[in-house]
Amino acid sequence: MAHENAGGHLQVPNVQALAQTWNGSGEQVPARYVRTEEAGAEVVVAGGCAVPVVDLGRLLDPRSSEEELANLGSACQQGFFQLINHGVADEVIRDVKRDIAEFFKLPLEARKVHAQLPDGLEGYGQVFVFSEAQKLDWSDMLYLMLRPVESRDMRFWPVQPPSFRSSVDRYSAEAAKVVSRLLRFMAVDMGVEPERLLELFGGQPQTMKVTYYPPCRQAGDVLGLSPHTDACAMTLLLHVNDVQGLQIRRDDGKWLAVEPLDGALTVFVGDVIEENPKQREVQER
Repeated sequence: MAHENAGGHLQVPNVQALAQTWNGSGEQVPARYVRTEEAGAEVVVAGGCAVPVVDLGRLLDPRSSEEELANLGSACQQGFFQLINHGVADEVIRDVKRDIAEFFKLPLEARKVHAQLPDGLEGYGQVFVFSEAQKLDWSDMLYLMLRPVESRDMRFWPVQPPSFRSSVDRYSAEAAKVVSRLLRFMAVDMGVEPERLLELFGGQPQTMKVTYYPPCRQAGDVLGLSPHTDACAMTLLLHVNDVQGLQIRRDDGKWLAVEPLDGALTVFVGDVIEENPKQREVQER
């Protein structure tokens, strides 16, 4: 994923702390978070074959690779899909989910030890807030640079829980393998040399953005994450819990609520679109 410069962004209140005090106050949600028109846009629930599913195990198996490659090509035209049999060990996913959840349970002061700097992107907080009048997302995040390893700034890597750094490091390595394998198969589907696609996109910096969405008693008036597209080669989305949140904008303007498959990774195809005009840009929130 590409690393962007968010220099000069404004610091804003911690949403998790705000939610803990405001939810029981009886007051209205602060005006900067109210986005009723956007939040109230029609949402439909994904069902049946609404969300493509790609099986990496079948891609790697010579007996089924050709058939699954056609499935991958079709899924990439949609711009996103759920990836099963991706090869990331269950314990790696279990550990990183556990440690992410534990980090957001820490007292605010413990989390703020790893707070973003005013002119930086990495760390705990929010980014891309450039105006006092800007509407805000109902979420907090932890943003880390993962690869290349020498680019890591360990000031922003949580030390609590104690296993956080090692579990994220293991997940980072496994995610990089998944992306490399997918890029190779995408190249074959697109009719280009796999090494060319890996040269273009395989060396992009790998980042991790962990977003925490606190409960809100006016959930219909706020957005956890503003609608956006991913300006990077590929995004792997890992759901830490079973709460449905991801929505994809359909061509008719309605939002598709995506129910994550158990054990699957959700994949968004980013700048590879430029290599294949058939692929469409996906807006998510």
